[in-house]
Amino acid sequence: MMQGYKNVERVKPSGLELVDKLVGVQRVTKVTKGGRAFGFSAIVVVGDGNGVVGHGLGKSKDVASAIAKAIEDAKKNLIRIPILGGTLPHEQKGKFGGAKIFIKPASPGTGVIAGGAVRMVLESVGIHDVLSKSQGSSNPHNAVKATFNALLQLRSASAIAKQRGISIEKVFNG
Repeated sequence: MMQGYKNVERVKPSGLELVDKLVGVQRVTKVTKGGRAFGFSAIVVVGDGNGVVGHGLGKSKDVASAIAKAIEDAKKNLIRIPILGGTLPHEQKGKFGGAKIFIKPASPGTGVIAGGAVRMVLESVGIHDVLSKSQGSSNPHNAVKATFNALLQLRSASAIAKQRGISIEKVFNG
């Protein structure tokens, strides 16, 4: 998922106080000759509330081990997101599968205006003021990945200035 993004900064989980949030658990049925075999898939988002976040998927025959596997997977996929004063640096759209997510910075005191899976991702990142709209599919797997798609495209003003080889003042003033 992280391929194709130039500004992705991967983070090691050691030394971070990560908080995990369970986005969803689905019961999966496999029909075999001997009957039905039930399993569970869990999607989890982990973050430190300070710009570091990751998501993971775990599958198992019981719920507890599916969640444990998902947390381990999420810790392997940690990335750093630029945050500007508790909100986003700019608005962004993200898409994955049938899910489309639009996230927009908001003034202080607005809160996290988002639903379901998108809210959990944004809270795990540490964003306190944001407006979002989820369109298309409400599947939590695709909504989480679409939100990550939007977050991975975010760039801070200092990163843009460095990439263009100009000062930060010139980025804002032209």
